[in-house]
Amino acid sequence: MTITSPLPSDAQKTTGEALQASLVDLFDLSLLAKQAHWNVVGPLFTSVHEHLDTVVDLARRYSDEVAERAAAIGVNPDGRAATVSSETVLQQLPPAWTADADVVRAVVAALDTLAARFRERVLATEEADPVTQDLLIEVTDAIEHQRWMFQAQT
Repeated sequence: MTITSPLPSDAQKTTGEALQASLVDLFDLSLLAKQAHWNVVGPLFTSVHEHLDTVVDLARRYSDEVAERAAAIGVNPDGRAATVSSETVLQQLPPAWTADADVVRAVVAALDTLAARFRERVLATEEADPVTQDLLIEVTDAIEHQRWMFQAQT
């Protein structure tokens, strides 16, 4: 069985690419935030540790919405670990205890990167699929909100 698309093929391609890249970004954000959550140390441990779970929850929630939107337009979402690993653009954290200030800076940098990438996708989907654009706008807003919340800790 094949899921057909309600979009013309060129719009489906543009939108599918935006959704797939978003899925990879969101999966890696959840992994980065969880890695930081487990390994953060320092005087701000508790607040940073707990705040990271907010980012994990955001990334997991929206990764599901993005993947389901892709499926709804007839595009197979690919959230396999190998795909995320090979396509991520985020700077990875070291596999070690990481000072709270370094974690905050790393999360701000990751959220900066993703905010810019999502804004590009918002523009790319404007004509191709306004429904997907709305979803990407919502995700961008959530990412930028968390960026502000983490940046305020620096």
